[in-house]
Amino acid sequence: MAIDEKERLRRWRLVLGKQDADQRDQGQGIDSLLEGGDLTMDQALEALYGADESDDRSGGLGASTPRVARWLGDIRSYFPTSTVRIMQQDALERLNLQQMLLEPEMLEQVEADVHLVATLLSLNRVIPEKTKDTARMVVRKVVNELERKLANPLLQAVRGSLNRATRSYRPRQNEIDWDRTIRLNLKNYLPEKKTVIAERLVGHGHKRSSLRDIVLCVDQSGSMAASVVYSSIFGAVLATLKAVSTRMIVFDTSVVDLTDDLQDPVDLLFGTQLGGGTDINRALAYCQQVITRPAQTILVLITDLYEGGDKQRMLRRAAELVGSGVQVVCLLALSDQGAPIYDKSNAAALAQMGIPAFACTPELFPDLMAAAIQRQDLNQWAAQNDIVATRPTS
Repeated sequence: MAIDEKERLRRWRLVLGKQDADQRDQGQGIDSLLEGGDLTMDQALEALYGADESDDRSGGLGASTPRVARWLGDIRSYFPTSTVRIMQQDALERLNLQQMLLEPEMLEQVEADVHLVATLLSLNRVIPEKTKDTARMVVRKVVNELERKLANPLLQAVRGSLNRATRSYRPRQNEIDWDRTIRLNLKNYLPEKKTVIAERLVGHGHKRSSLRDIVLCVDQSGSMAASVVYSSIFGAVLATLKAVSTRMIVFDTSVVDLTDDLQDPVDLLFGTQLGGGTDINRALAYCQQVITRPAQTILVLITDLYEGGDKQRMLRRAAELVGSGVQVVCLLALSDQGAPIYDKSNAAALAQMGIPAFACTPELFPDLMAAAIQRQDLNQWAAQNDIVATRPTS
């Protein structure tokens, strides 16, 4: 057999798996092409993907801790990190291996990402004491990585937008920002008079302890798991800014105000309780109670809009918030995942009353907040960023 042909068959054998390869072998001895690391890689794939979908999915990796630990080690050795994360997620879903996350020695070997954090949070109430410290360590590792990636863009975007939003172009004499005024009017320099004609004045604006109030109201039902993780991190970052007042509210069928935990996103995340139903109406009612400066408030409602409570009252409350001057935006998802599943009827109803409704990635969230602070048209902002916003019903 030619070398190129042998390599081609070896790769097909790894792709097909043992069962399909046996059916297609036709006496070519494809199984014999695998040896050494190929065999270990094939066994790791077979354990996860080898059985038919209709089979009992609990059999692949077995129940014993050593076997699962060995499998985790194998996939980390033979596959890149991105593939490892996909295989881990598949193992949790296909083989019902949540139990492996309840053992500290298992957890230490898992490649951590947002989806693993979400799984740990959903298991928070059943994680044994011996694993809780390890679980917090894993969550903190992911949170720290995400903060390093996302914090600076958010801080820069919000600070810049606040400066622009509060800058005055009709300042009193004692409020003139001469540095910005001169730079703005350099085009009006008159060489013969050696002076700049200040056609436009730029002022410092009136300083306040808090220029904007930001309320993050986050649905913590199971389908919103990744959004809860990202929202908590962004909330903690916003809480470090003195120029904004940030409040973090999570809800399912009840409402919990986690604002006091904003100083530590890990404490914040462990204060959530993923799963359960959804009562958006109750959450908006609470928001109405805590908003004291409607005209200066940005309410970011993060939910898929599947209302388990009173839909009509929910929509009336949303309209009341908009009518009072609150700037409301609905994020159907705050995650890296594809198009979200959401209640299209409720989204269209919100769009009808002027509340933009669309999904947003974590990378775009800082720019979204900057646009909201500057009171830009968020539907137009979404279109400029290739985001499809919900349209009102005709």
